[in-house]
Amino acid sequence: MTVPALPEESFHRVLCVVAHPDDMEYGASAAVARWTARGIEVGYLLLTRGEAGMPNPPEETARLRVAEQQAACAAVGVTHLTILEHPDGVLVYGLDLRRDICREIRRFKPDVVLGTGYEIETPFGFDQADHRAAGLATLDAVRDAGNRWVFPEQVDDEDLEPHSVRWLILPGLAGFATHGVEVTGEPLRRGIASLEAHAAYLAALPDHPAPEDFIPKFTAVSGKAMGVEHAVLFRAHDLQAPPELSIGEPRSGDA
Repeated sequence: MTVPALPEESFHRVLCVVAHPDDMEYGASAAVARWTARGIEVGYLLLTRGEAGMPNPPEETARLRVAEQQAACAAVGVTHLTILEHPDGVLVYGLDLRRDICREIRRFKPDVVLGTGYEIETPFGFDQADHRAAGLATLDAVRDAGNRWVFPEQVDDEDLEPHSVRWLILPGLAGFATHGVEVTGEPLRRGIASLEAHAAYLAALPDHPAPEDFIPKFTAVSGKAMGVEHAVLFRAHDLQAPPELSIGEPRSGDA
């Protein structure tokens, strides 16, 4: 069965929440390029500055990676970039992380939040700890943001109104995805350019393939699931849809 397209015609504002500089650029940024070209406002929230990701001294690495992330955002039309200073490599799931993500959701007021997976084991091996913490905290912060009594100081002292997100979308793979975004052509080219913007970071990774070599291969595989040349796949959750209730036949003796 062909994977359907995300209902992006109803999207107005998308907030992407990731742990590190470069996390958005391994495919998802091509979808972002398509959205911004269609007038959808996209914001990025990075939870760390990525200071543990290179052999340079941490502060030097942080400055370099922040600059590269700004260039990556420019490549796909993202102008709203917020970078927090939670510690890279030892990101901790907890109330502090949920609070900070909730604050950005209430501030940016997205109808869509793009998060990361929170599974321990993935088809590519064990996921990195920061990614798992970020994904789970984002999932909880989406619910927190709509509840006036969770982190009420943001409402009372920071004048941030509660905000209910419509869609939570997570990266998907063929066979597990619910929806996709076609990125054939210009969106794919801009997505590749966004990863190329992390030039110093990629140069510090041994034997890292060139973005133009592997990103199109990945999106081509995903494209087959949609019946298009290139695509990015997602698992999408409509948080405002009525719950699906499974009601069985009455048992003997039930009224």
